[in-house]
Amino acid sequence: MTKPLHLHPDRLFPADPTIRAIARALHASVKDLPIISPHGHTDPRWFAYDEPFANPTDLLIVPDHYVFRMLYSQGVKLEDLGIPTKDGSPTASDPRAIWRLLAERYHLFRGTPSRMWLDWVFADVFGLEVQLEAATADLYYDTIDAALKTPAFRPRALFEQFNIEVIATTEGPLDPLDHHRAIRSSGWSGRVVTAYRPDPVIDPEHDGFLRNIEKFGAVSGEDVSTWAGYLRAHQNRRAWFREAGATSTDHGHPSAATANLSRAEAETLYAKVLAGPVTPAEAELFRAQMLTEMARMSIDDGMVLQIHPGVWRNHNAGVMARFGRDKGADIPMATSYVDALKPLLDAFGTDPRLSVILFTLDETSYSRELAPLVGHYPVLRLGPPWWFNDSPEGMRRFREQVTETAGFYNTVGFNDDTRAFLSIPARHDVARRMDCVWLAQLVAEHRIEEDEAFELARALAYDLAKQAYKL
Repeated sequence: MTKPLHLHPDRLFPADPTIRAIARALHASVKDLPIISPHGHTDPRWFAYDEPFANPTDLLIVPDHYVFRMLYSQGVKLEDLGIPTKDGSPTASDPRAIWRLLAERYHLFRGTPSRMWLDWVFADVFGLEVQLEAATADLYYDTIDAALKTPAFRPRALFEQFNIEVIATTEGPLDPLDHHRAIRSSGWSGRVVTAYRPDPVIDPEHDGFLRNIEKFGAVSGEDVSTWAGYLRAHQNRRAWFREAGATSTDHGHPSAATANLSRAEAETLYAKVLAGPVTPAEAELFRAQMLTEMARMSIDDGMVLQIHPGVWRNHNAGVMARFGRDKGADIPMATSYVDALKPLLDAFGTDPRLSVILFTLDETSYSRELAPLVGHYPVLRLGPPWWFNDSPEGMRRFREQVTETAGFYNTVGFNDDTRAFLSIPARHDVARRMDCVWLAQLVAEHRIEEDEAFELARALAYDLAKQAYKL
């Protein structure tokens, strides 16, 4: 017997009736605000050409590592989920059969954010009224597949339906940004911007680093055999990205290490990097120096610098070898910020032209390091709970550990940081609900006034992200 799918209007609100009533009122005041999505990984091709999504599986399973990593952890092979291989060898190609694998195992997602996001998509976007399970797999597939064939479910229509004001994608330094040019020349009013993610030409341990450097020189028109030419290449590409709407750069380094070498030291290090191979310590030092160089360039061109450190990326060697990067095998690591950021902060920590947004997957650093840092240095802001911490409890822990030291206005609201386009409104709704719950508790405990809570609810849902990312 199928179970009804029902999104309770008080989901995530506390049981205490006094706090719940305040949270309801706060949420009602922000739930319909436009979505600012200042950092993410949706495909700009969708918005450039506005073609129908292929099928439910290619939209909701194959690109979403939150979904397939859970299935993989329970013994489902990535081949059986249709995840493309690096060498092009065949994998499962029947989207309905792949969808049934998810439906049969949907119970695995109980209690996870993915379950909340997906249920919101199923109920609110596609109007499904029963829960996903083996018995309803075909009903789900047919309903979603039929919807995706209609104009109302094309990317631009969904963008407008979701009330997205602006969304940022993320591209590498070698990307020609053709899709962004196509969006701008199409006449469509939706605002889609890019962000500069130079990791492939900054991290000497990145796959194909030396080949990337060669291509980097070609696309920038600079002689990257010299340190000065290499820096000019970054300046060239940053300007190219700014023309495509970029207001930020993004750096996914293993650590938050920064360095401030002399010009001679930096030239010597760069020569070692080009000669290769480098030691892990040399690779780390080069990445550290480049964060400081990116900060220096941000002072010149105004781009916001985001640091997303602390992940052992592609931890599963077998998956990496067969399927490549970003296949759900990234694992958080302990991360230090106080020592790591000092060289950059010594150089630029009070420069009013610089804005640095810090992220972490190491929650132990919230109250010990990050809140004190952003509560002091004018250039620093703290990004929202990210990736594994993008959850109701992660959001609660974030506010509990950060607010007393950093306040609200040294944080930057919420960003969804997702590839899963249809989940964006659900993710923002969860963040808005959890922030309203936290504010409601402060009101109930007479720690802030109710009018202040309404101002803060709007700031956290909309204003802070727009301001922090210069959107």
